[in-house]
Amino acid sequence: MAKFKLIVSDPATGKSSVNEVEGARAQALIGRSLGELIDGTALGIAQGKVLISGGCDKNGIPMRGDVHGSAKKYIVISSGPGFKPTRHGERRRKLVRGRSISDDIYQVNFTLKQDRQKDKEVKGEPSQKIPTEIKEEKSKEAKPPKKVKEPKSVSKSK
Repeated sequence: MAKFKLIVSDPATGKSSVNEVEGARAQALIGRSLGELIDGTALGIAQGKVLISGGCDKNGIPMRGDVHGSAKKYIVISSGPGFKPTRHGERRRKLVRGRSISDDIYQVNFTLKQDRQKDKEVKGEPSQKIPTEIKEEKSKEAKPPKKVKEPKSVSKSK
């Protein structure tokens, strides 16, 4: 039976929350891959959509989006998840996991994605866009005319 630790980060507030899921909710994650948008209410972790942004297995081996499947592989990398170079241009062969979530994954990281149209309607702001012609007229009226500096006449004496 799959059991995952889910870490949901909210970029708007900068805070993270930790949840654990197992059973049917955890089975819904198996087979998903990094970069997918899923519904957070189905997992019981957040209202709205969440983006799968990363994860690692029980040994701390990170997942990478550029490795296919869910198996562990040695790849040569120069930056990103799994390696921080100490010198410019350094590359190393490191062990990483693929981008698909499997039973071996222990932690899955999510990023909360908010619908901005919905937020505007809740606050009472109109969701319609203002035509660019009206925007330009308003911006021209609000700006004062530029002042032109007159060049100073400099007389050189020998």
